[in-house]
Amino acid sequence: SGPGGLTCAGDLAKMGYGVTIFEAFHDTGGVLRYGIPEFRLPKAIVDREVDYVKSLGVNIELNMVIGKVFSLEELFDRGFDAVFVAVGAGAPAFLGIEGENLVGVYSANEFLTRVNLMKANRRDYDTPVHVGRRVAVIGAGNVSMDAARTAQRLGADEVTIVYRRSWEEMPARAAEVIHAEHEGIRFQLLTSPTSILGDESGRVRGLECIRMALGEPDASGRRRPVPLPGSEFEIECDMVIPALGNKANPLLTSNSPAIKLNPWGNIVADRETGATSIPGVFAGGDIVIGAATVIEAMGAGKRAARAIDHGARRRSHDSQASSTASGTATRNTSSALAAPMPEIPTASYNQSGAVWYRVGATISARFDPPKLRTNTRAAPTPIDGSSIGSRMRRTRSARPAPRPAATARYSASSPSNAAISTRTMKGSARNS
Repeated sequence: SGPGGLTCAGDLAKMGYGVTIFEAFHDTGGVLRYGIPEFRLPKAIVDREVDYVKSLGVNIELNMVIGKVFSLEELFDRGFDAVFVAVGAGAPAFLGIEGENLVGVYSANEFLTRVNLMKANRRDYDTPVHVGRRVAVIGAGNVSMDAARTAQRLGADEVTIVYRRSWEEMPARAAEVIHAEHEGIRFQLLTSPTSILGDESGRVRGLECIRMALGEPDASGRRRPVPLPGSEFEIECDMVIPALGNKANPLLTSNSPAIKLNPWGNIVADRETGATSIPGVFAGGDIVIGAATVIEAMGAGKRAARAIDHGARRRSHDSQASSTASGTATRNTSSALAAPMPEIPTASYNQSGAVWYRVGATISARFDPPKLRTNTRAAPTPIDGSSIGSRMRRTRSARPAPRPAATARYSASSPSNAAISTRTMKGSARNS
């Protein structure tokens, strides 16, 4: 029930389909709830969006781990006609260095989930979370910034982001970096951890690092960091949060051997429709493209909803044509899709004369595309002949380098597992 799943479910419900969302967690929202801190996305907004999807008739079942409770194949046996997999990429990545099993090491996923979803920051909840006095966050993406700012809000005296490249190569949005700087988060750049140090009781006491220099660009286009021999040093800390990205969680895919995966464990799906190697199963978001953005997951959900609708109406049309040819005229109650079925137009809303059909239980409702206003205003002149994005990058690159003595001061889709299953409405007609 993350952004991709909610979007797909809402669109299908508005087309007239009966939709069920299976959510592995005890609450809805996926990464919107467990991954993004309250100070960036108030959960009241997530609740409002989920309530809207429910108001469309979407059924949401919680604590349903698809891959364990039901397999993809079993969902079809239960009467569903199509499945959209939007489970995200919820398995955290680690460095693979010594000390990652010490007490006081949290992946960014676990840390943010404990705080955001399980309310570890509230005294009226019993969820345990350890927040150190000095916290080191490894990585410099958006999740790193969220984890660092969350740790500081929970009472850490000093939070440091440790990153092996420079300002220019940071993957986080410039605005997120600026917010972290303004809140007092420290940055230890051109630094790579080599091990996490522990005390005699098995708790974190420090982070051993080596300084880096930038070499030639690698496959990502960023300059490759090269260790500087003899530059090893220690950062004093009692909590370490690796925020190094996510990978696909095999919980669902390992129980559906017929679904095709790429070498990294992501589902192989058509980029335009979301269709997978299993007929009737669609996928989108982080489980397909790897850790990405909320808006990309929403786009995948919309494309999958259109593809599911297209396929359902095509099957209904073919079934009716077959019945007519054999001299029968019975209603197709197995799919409960209305007839007649016209040719599906390929034009979209922004093309004049496009016609789409919304299919209900027994009603096909024709509607015309809205008229689009033409924006006749002239485009604004770029300031200093550059875009805002490049201006922000130049602003960031113009920052003074961190003081050498300064040390340390967060692909829907975590174990989130949301599968959207669609079943055509049966019984009374529904015109949505």
